[in-house]
Amino acid sequence: MRIGVAGIAGRMGQLLAEEAVAAGATLAGGIDRPGTKVSGLTLLADIAALAAVSDVVVDFTHASTAVAHAAAIAASGTAWVLGTTGLSAEDEAAVAAAATRSAVVHAPNFSPGVNLVLALAERMAAALPGESYDAEIVEMHHRQKVDAPSGTAIGLGRAVARGRGIDLDTVKMGGRDGHTGARKPGEIGFAALRGGQVVGEHTLLFASATEHISITHRAFDRRAFATGAIRAALWTGGRAPGLYSMMDVLGMR
Repeated sequence: MRIGVAGIAGRMGQLLAEEAVAAGATLAGGIDRPGTKVSGLTLLADIAALAAVSDVVVDFTHASTAVAHAAAIAASGTAWVLGTTGLSAEDEAAVAAAATRSAVVHAPNFSPGVNLVLALAERMAAALPGESYDAEIVEMHHRQKVDAPSGTAIGLGRAVARGRGIDLDTVKMGGRDGHTGARKPGEIGFAALRGGQVVGEHTLLFASATEHISITHRAFDRRAFATGAIRAALWTGGRAPGLYSMMDVLGMR
């Protein structure tokens, strides 16, 4: 299987290239910022050129590239594994449109452990009603991360909202500051911490008047995400066009 990597010169891109080779796939090449030089790797001119020589493109770049990359993927029919976070509604619509022409695996996090936590979050939320159990999500990442809350934190919030049969946007509460008043019943709260070189830590807390229940995932090495993404890339072989998630890859739905 020929795997192309968007953003191949970055920290994640280099890990993805290593994991693709380790999995026995053919590394078709990659793309990165103009002027980037990577020793021993084939750099293509743009996303369209990369898609043309790849069976699947793995993409952990930046939200600003999502629309253009989606258009190129749709035009080529090449499979797409997308791990970019911080997407706008317009970006997500472009991804969904690409999925009508290509097999697209889009996930906020490709770690198997995180996806198990997402599945648990939905089941816990279904069993712990918002009127009695307040849901709070706390995440911490390295100081260079540009979006907040993280894509994984938003994924946790969406899992809780699904479990409760509601729309996250109607109950989402961002970082609190100043005189905010009492917490509204049913809110799903988010707190984002940034500092040092933390790969990723996420805690989901359900708090009632009588008990607290929390579940935490800590990532110590970005390779966990790269390994999962390459697993997803291999899974796309022979798949029909559609919008899939890591849950599909793991056989959890």
